[in-house]
Amino acid sequence: MTTLTVRLPESMKNELDQLSRAENRAVSDIVRESLKRYIAVEKFRSVRGKILPFAEAQGLLTDEDVFKALS
Repeated sequence: MTTLTVRLPESMKNELDQLSRAENRAVSDIVRESLKRYIAVEKFRSVRGKILPFAEAQGLLTDEDVFKALS
């Protein structure tokens, strides 16, 4: 594992410390989990943006259209 230094506003650091105490979890665990989720969402958005034109060409315009096609 590696170390990363991040600058945060004092108010955000305070909120993070409060959350850490409330959940009895290490701040680094909370930050690591948050970054993992952020990265996953951004990867999904990237893939979605690439396949959207192909889906629209097939008439898949909404989530409901996709679910119907997969059912």
